[in-house]
Amino acid sequence: MKIRTFSFMFICILLIGSCKTTQKTASPPLVPETNSKTEITVRTESVKPIDPAERTYGYYVIIGSFRNIAGARQYSTDLVKKGFTPVILENENGLYRISEGGYNEEDAARARIAGIRSAYEEHSDVWLLIRK
Repeated sequence: MKIRTFSFMFICILLIGSCKTTQKTASPPLVPETNSKTEITVRTESVKPIDPAERTYGYYVIIGSFRNIAGARQYSTDLVKKGFTPVILENENGLYRISEGGYNEEDAARARIAGIRSAYEEHSDVWLLIRK
């Protein structure tokens, strides 16, 4: 009987000793997630509006790019239906960039990009163009 009691106590001690203690550890601080939705692509290009009456800016929010003017115009028409005010730009390589907004301050352009991305999931790939 003593051996059973001793064995039982020995097993209990082993089981209790092998249990990990549960200590609360401090959670790591929350940091903003870095993914394609928060990163902003930035390119520097020489661009000019195809409409000479349009004003030029230092920063543009680019919502689309096309190799031909017909595609750029059609996409601009579609954007107007969504409530955007697009401007077609042409770069030095003959590509047509659809700008949703022109700004003289980079922070304002970045804020607009964030606004578009949060309101229009289908336009989460908008990017920043810095005019040379």
